Amino acid sequence: MSGYILEAENICKSVDIEKEKFEILKSVSLYVKEGEYVAIMGPSGSGKSTFLGILSCIDKQTSGKVTINYINIEKLNKDKLTEFRNENIGIVFQSFNLIPVLNAEENIEIPLFFSKKQIDRGSKIDELINIVGLNHKRKSFPRQLSGGEQQRVAIARALAGEPKILLADEPTGALDSKNSKIVLDIFDKFREKYNMTIIMITHDKKVAERANRILYMEDGTFREVNE
Repeated sequence: MSGYILEAENICKSVDIEKEKFEILKSVSLYVKEGEYVAIMGPSGSGKSTFLGILSCIDKQTSGKVTINYINIEKLNKDKLTEFRNENIGIVFQSFNLIPVLNAEENIEIPLFFSKKQIDRGSKIDELINIVGLNHKRKSFPRQLSGGEQQRVAIARALAGEPKILLADEPTGALDSKNSKIVLDIFDKFREKYNMTIIMITHDKKVAERANRILYMEDGTFREVNE
C-alpha cells in the first residue's frame, strides 16, 4: 500500500462545447495521507468543483486514475460505486440540500438507512447532534433553522455513516464569520476524534489556513502555496 488514503493521478477532464474540446482539468495529481486536512483555493472556473466532483465519485474524469481507501474506483460498477461512496465519503456543499419535510435528526439519519456498517442509529444521532450543538433543535425542520444551523445539520448528515474522507465545497460560503468558525471548529472535532481526512474548497484565505496544506488551482492545474 502507498500510505495515501486518496490518490488522484494525472486527472484530466474535458467537455465538448459546440464541436470544440474544452479542457477543465489538465493532468492534476493529488496525494493525501489519512487524517490530513487539505484546502484548495482558486478563482471561479478554475476547475476546483469539477475536481471535487471526481473525488466524490459523482463525476468521472476523461483520463487519469483515482484511488480512495486503497480501492481503484475505476474498477467498480455503478452500484458498487454508489455503495463505496456511501461507505467511504461524506460530502458537504455550500447549499445545504436538506429535505424540507424531515426534521434535523431525520435528515441526519438518512445515510444510516443505506450503510452496511453496524452503527446504532439512536446513539449516532445523539452523538452527532451534540457535537454540532443542535440538541435543542433536533425536532426542528429546515425552515425553522438559520443558515448556520442548517449547515451544521448537513455536516452531521455527511458524517453519520462514519466516512473515511470528508469533501467540502465552500462549506462556509453562505455563512457569516461566527457561523463559519462554528463549522470549522466542528471539522476539527471530527478530525481529532476519528482521524478524518478532509479536503475543502474555499475562496476564504482565513478558512484555508485552518488546513495543514493549501493548494491553489488555476486554469485546471494546481500549485502548492505552502507545506
